[in-house]
Amino acid sequence: MVTFETLKSEEIKFGNNNFLEIARKKAISDDGENEFISISRGFITPNGEKRYRKNFTLPLNSEVIDFVVENLKKV
Repeated sequence: MVTFETLKSEEIKFGNNNFLEIARKKAISDDGENEFISISRGFITPNGEKRYRKNFTLPLNSEVIDFVVENLKKV
């Protein structure tokens, strides 16, 4: 079984009850731990609960992260 722990997160709200979250997370299993970056999009229900629709993860590799950051600015 894998459990996830959020180490740090940043969020921005946009549109009608939508949000984008960028978080550093840790997956913990019997085999060990793995840290990664998670980019999630979701919405907030009328009750104020977060619901996630889409998720994308990046490894904690500086080359990969730099590539994504640089190219997001170009697009």
